[in-house]
Amino acid sequence: MRSLDDAHSRPEGASDATVEAVGKLSEAFEVIEEARGSLYAFHRNLGRADLTLGEAVDKLREAGHPDLADEIETDLVGRNVLAGRWTFQIVEEFDDGYYSAFREHDQRVRDALMDGRRHVFEAEMKQERRTHGRPGHEATPDDV
Repeated sequence: MRSLDDAHSRPEGASDATVEAVGKLSEAFEVIEEARGSLYAFHRNLGRADLTLGEAVDKLREAGHPDLADEIETDLVGRNVLAGRWTFQIVEEFDDGYYSAFREHDQRVRDALMDGRRHVFEAEMKQERRTHGRPGHEATPDDV
């Protein structure tokens, strides 16, 4: 099947099964990217929570509750989220380990089987599903 453009066309000799397999690997990596985004949101939210907690401690102190403020500050403000780790360390370990390994395998497979091309499976699906010649169904932005 002819694809949208050279950047998304099936390399010569690539079988349907190969295109589908590489598409499935890319789909899995997209899930990893989504999980990575959630991990970064977790990192940002925990950081924001710790800063807000510090403000709450200050307000408790100002309101005349220094013992409670001291207890919370000592136990929670700046506390590790996991053993020995703040969230930036979790993000870095994930990025440097599992994420990097997954990204490298995804790239290596695309290089070996798709001449480095991305989204070949999806591009072919677009060609199959779109209504050729209908506005809003153009193959590429250049066709608009």
